Amino acid sequence: MLSMSFLVAVFWYCRRLYSFLAQLLKRWSSYLQRKLGKNHSVLEEVDLLGYSARKWREETKQAKLMREAYSELFQNHHVKYLRQVRKDNYCVLRAVLFQIFSQGIPFPSWMKERDILKLPEKLLYSQGCNWIQQYSFGPESYTGPNAFGKLRKCMETLKANWAEISGTKDHEERRNMCNALFSDESKEHKLYEAIKFIMLYEVVEAYEQMKNRDEPIPHLFSLLFARDSSSDPLSFMMNHLNAIGDSGCLDQVELFLLGYLLEVKIRVYRLHRFNTEEFQVNCPDEYRREWNEISLLTEDDRYYHIPVIRT
Repeated sequence: MLSMSFLVAVFWYCRRLYSFLAQLLKRWSSYLQRKLGKNHSVLEEVDLLGYSARKWREETKQAKLMREAYSELFQNHHVKYLRQVRKDNYCVLRAVLFQIFSQGIPFPSWMKERDILKLPEKLLYSQGCNWIQQYSFGPESYTGPNAFGKLRKCMETLKANWAEISGTKDHEERRNMCNALFSDESKEHKLYEAIKFIMLYEVVEAYEQMKNRDEPIPHLFSLLFARDSSSDPLSFMMNHLNAIGDSGCLDQVELFLLGYLLEVKIRVYRLHRFNTEEFQVNCPDEYRREWNEISLLTEDDRYYHIPVIRT
């Protein structure tokens, strides 16, 4: 009888201990998920209409317009979910690169033919652009002679991660690699600064072609050089590029340039332009049929999220 009572007591104790440990493990797991989730610069999918209803629940004119715009995306553009992107001045670069990496989109054709690690050296020595020492790395201040070495490291980070992720065929493995990369702020910033520099390199190349009249340049460069604030590569860098990541973001013509150099068609849904011809735009507006397509969603032309299409 005593043995039976002892066994019952032991069984009851073990059951309570198991229940306690299971609850503890569950709470610890939830804590880790919340903690790690805060580091992700691109969040997991959320229901599009649910997001719209929560964010724009007021009955103001703007809120009603936004809800109508989200409903339009859901009903007629097959956008069912949304991935929120961290709101900083790298936001649009993050949204674009995340989609390129997560879809396994390879290097653009021109990047396969040229070693991008040599672009800073070529710009500095071959084309005499010693003013790139005034290049700013987002929130970092002027770096002077260190700019060349820092740019080289940024290009190495971009090339290595792009090659590794695009070469990974397993979707789940690629997803995990993207989540890890876009949770590492230091690596992320190097990616974006590399893309900024490639934008500058393309502008320098186009400017030289325009001056020498070697061959016609794409229309987007004519738009870019027509601005008083970016009439040449130096002014483009000083007045526009240096601010990206710090106090400014990309204008529409720079989005055109981004799509052009990455060889992707960027479809942008501009919700604040709902019921106008500018609600949906393609960047660039001139693109090749074989280019891959990615999508962006913005409510203000400053911060961008990733629309997820399900057909």
